Amino acid sequence: MAVHGTTPKRKEIYKYEAPWPLYSMNWSVRPDKRYRLALGSFVEEYNNKVQIVSLDEDTSDISAKSTFDHPYPTTKIMWIPDSKGVFTDLLATSGDYLRVWRAGEPETRLECVLNNNKNSDFCAPLTSFDWNEVDPNLIGTSSIDTTCTIWGLETGQMVGRVQMVTGHVKTQLIAHDKEVYDIAFSRAGGGRDMFASVGADGSVRMFDLRHLEHSTIIYEDPAHTPLLRLAWNKQDPNYLATVAMDACEVIILDVRVPCTPVARLNNHRACVNGIAWAPHSSCHICTAGDDHQALIWDIQQMPRAIEDPILAYTAAEGEINQIQWGATQPDWIAICYNKALEILRV
Repeated sequence: MAVHGTTPKRKEIYKYEAPWPLYSMNWSVRPDKRYRLALGSFVEEYNNKVQIVSLDEDTSDISAKSTFDHPYPTTKIMWIPDSKGVFTDLLATSGDYLRVWRAGEPETRLECVLNNNKNSDFCAPLTSFDWNEVDPNLIGTSSIDTTCTIWGLETGQMVGRVQMVTGHVKTQLIAHDKEVYDIAFSRAGGGRDMFASVGADGSVRMFDLRHLEHSTIIYEDPAHTPLLRLAWNKQDPNYLATVAMDACEVIILDVRVPCTPVARLNNHRACVNGIAWAPHSSCHICTAGDDHQALIWDIQQMPRAIEDPILAYTAAEGEINQIQWGATQPDWIAICYNKALEILRV
């Protein structure tokens, strides 16, 4: 990250050019796969791709380890949150359905397709999902049909020497009055049962799997502008960030003070596309947008206004549509723009 225009040291940035425009991207958290990411193509047709890439620290090259077909662009990609490396090496994607894949080099293969609309061939597209860190058997999906679904995964019986992964619907709820655009589990209360969602009705709602008969509205956009993204602080479950459609600012909320933002981060000069909290710090968050910038903010002084980011990366050669902070490599942030993936040292 160039601080106020200073030149970064050599190899503070690694770059990879994919064969197609990129949209979704996620860091692997397995301890034995340190610099591995999954990338999803964004091609406006049925045939899309997912690619697993990794950085070779000796040669400084990022290379593709596995490439596989995916119907429609992935709206999100996520590796199983398995920081100890004890589970099967799985990857999930959302699009028309939720799919779970078993990662391999060179062959990654489909384990299961999860679809809860058994009655028809039509399915409402999934906008996003989140994989529960405390209980990796839980995945929550959000859909344009106004619902959120919590799935239970099973690593089933041994078939030959391979354990098959299957899944079932644990619960489905109507979460919003309109399309739901994002869902994220909270670390509060043990980290298993609480989650929040945002959607086209402009609200942030919080749910508890143990008491699904009611939800809590944490925030409503005054103009009912759709809210597109949602991210919980990784260290302090009281804080979350959200971003509205076409907005140049990120709103920070405190669940203890509902409906009133505690901070607004508004140095972007075009709409914000991505938000990522630091994995190792409760007061740092990175934002990225169409102005080709990735900005890191220190929110320690809340509720005093936060005027400027502490770091700015302004050398991206396109609109940044995705940003991810490495959970097990907190010194590294990854961004996507056009066909490029960049890994930046912070």
